[in-house]
Amino acid sequence: MNLRQIVAAVRNPKNEEDERTSNRRFPGKDCAWRTAVKFSGLRAKSQRKRSAVVTRRSRLVAGNWKMHGSRASNGALLQAVLAGLPRESGAEVVVCPPYPYLQQVSERLAGTSIAWGAQNLSEHGSGAYTGEVSAAMIKELGCRYVIVGHSERRTLYGETDAQVAAKFAAARAAGLTPIACVGETLAEREAGRTEEVVARQLHAMLEKADFGAAVLAYEPVWAIGTGRNATPGEAQAVHAFLRRQLSPDVRILYGGSVKAQNAAAIFAMPDVDGGLIGGASLAAGEFIEIVRAAQ
Repeated sequence: MNLRQIVAAVRNPKNEEDERTSNRRFPGKDCAWRTAVKFSGLRAKSQRKRSAVVTRRSRLVAGNWKMHGSRASNGALLQAVLAGLPRESGAEVVVCPPYPYLQQVSERLAGTSIAWGAQNLSEHGSGAYTGEVSAAMIKELGCRYVIVGHSERRTLYGETDAQVAAKFAAARAAGLTPIACVGETLAEREAGRTEEVVARQLHAMLEKADFGAAVLAYEPVWAIGTGRNATPGEAQAVHAFLRRQLSPDVRILYGGSVKAQNAAAIFAMPDVDGGLIGGASLAAGEFIEIVRAAQ
């Protein structure tokens, strides 16, 4: 079975329904998403041509520590992860601690194979924005990556597509690599709007900046901390849709409650290039097994 057949097998068999969904129009736009591929960072190729492209993308596993940690627990976690990871890892590894611990993490990981990044950033370069942290500040601490538009930022703190896009552009301008998150809620998925939603979120960022070497992360909001998990086929279907909107060498991570027991099956999908890991990144053994699954 070739790559094209594998992708076809895991996608939604209701091709006519997929076609209708893919061609939904955006509010205020006079063209469908498929005809809006003129924006920088997108490839205007036919599906047949895209299917013929085989690109070897490097794997990436990013640990999002969220609002967890202390100096003592961080030190123990990093020591265990460094000791347990294979010396010759086939996957790039990055950890994203809370802001107060970036200095500690940068000092501990300097000279190792693990990169570090931030969980958020301001869209502003400087100014009277109490509590905010700029891209330049993050970069000064040696961060290579920054998470942008995480579902918790969107749902808990009301970040709009426009604000996420501005943060994406700020990260790109500073030379940081954004891990740009897109994803739908349960209500949006049940309404058959998954492709419309993730395309809208991606489109907003591409209007502000080239995607370039940024990383995309698909987060099905309905599968995060709810006890419900997307099947590998469901994840692949959305990843394949997103892949058709971008250059074939863009890495797309899956961020829907990846754990050691489901990581291998998810990472085996042809358009899944690794994972954005939440709670499981706080347990060294679990995180190491997920990294091993991405080899």
